[in-house]
Amino acid sequence: MKCNVLVVDDSPVLRGAIVKVAKLAGVPEDRIHTAGNGQEALDVLDRTWIDLVLLDINMPVMDGEEFARQVRKNPALADLKIVVVSTEANDERLKRLRELGVVETLRKPFQPEDLCHLITKLLGVSPSCAS
Repeated sequence: MKCNVLVVDDSPVLRGAIVKVAKLAGVPEDRIHTAGNGQEALDVLDRTWIDLVLLDINMPVMDGEEFARQVRKNPALADLKIVVVSTEANDERLKRLRELGVVETLRKPFQPEDLCHLITKLLGVSPSCAS
């Protein structure tokens, strides 16, 4: 798989868990990028082509909603797939994120298999996840 994935979460433990699932989905480790907040994620996007962002919402410095808003202002990133992986339950906030082009949401805590299948579906590759 030649796709680049960006994992954005302020929790190092959750970032590590999501990275592990992305590797299970077939994304090579050198194609998985990480950021601890939205600003760091924008910096990664300035340096690297990313195909899929797995995004937490509630983070310091720049939250996931502001990150998505900034991404959508950039025409070069108009087709970037963003998936929210968060504990967020506020329906209004989730609606705003969908309006910003978030393609899927996955509620924490998640089952690794659910995230794995979501990654393979969005990247258009055959599932390699344990069922």
